Amino acid sequence: MDLKLEVVVVPVSDVDKAKDFYVGLGWRLDADFATDENFRVIQVTPPGSPASVIFGTGLTTATPGSVQGLHLIVDDVEGARAELIERGADVSEVYHDAGGVFHHAGAEGRVTGPDPERRSYSSFASFADPDGNEWILQEITTRLPGRVTPTNVENLAELLREAEEHHGAYEATAPKHHWSDWYAPYIAARTEGRTPDQAVEDAGLHMQAVLR
Repeated sequence: MDLKLEVVVVPVSDVDKAKDFYVGLGWRLDADFATDENFRVIQVTPPGSPASVIFGTGLTTATPGSVQGLHLIVDDVEGARAELIERGADVSEVYHDAGGVFHHAGAEGRVTGPDPERRSYSSFASFADPDGNEWILQEITTRLPGRVTPTNVENLAELLREAEEHHGAYEATAPKHHWSDWYAPYIAARTEGRTPDQAVEDAGLHMQAVLR
């Protein structure tokens, strides 16, 4: 069963000020509706994100500004930082953690500058909304094994080449079929975090049903 995180609720004190801030960052305004003066829902979505952010009136008992460590994944932390600053956000300098693994809370272990080896997952920058809810930019250029996200041409091309390689082994002994029937379940499995071997198994099971 899939469990997909799609919405994060952020506590704010001034709804219109928060709306202006997030929309000003270039985040898509999905909804803004109220049933009365005590209940209002605003939803915004960061560019390229499958998950959205909701804030408003009467949505949460959390203290405004109490949310920390919401991560926005980027492939160029310095470029993303520059764009956010241009849009009015007060973004920290790019930093990495002294321990080299993720980052500590607050400024503990923080070293100015991107990771010296520019390793994926290891360079950060942070900013906050008007209430102080914290957002962290994390640079990811190469995903860890088992998770593939074909969100750009380079990643998609790599995934297609991988699928082609594994499909070749299947095609050598399989009945006549259209390659797309095998590629589709393979790619779907890989984007859901399954390993190449598991994706091959999923594609094989799918083809058994297709070829009946």
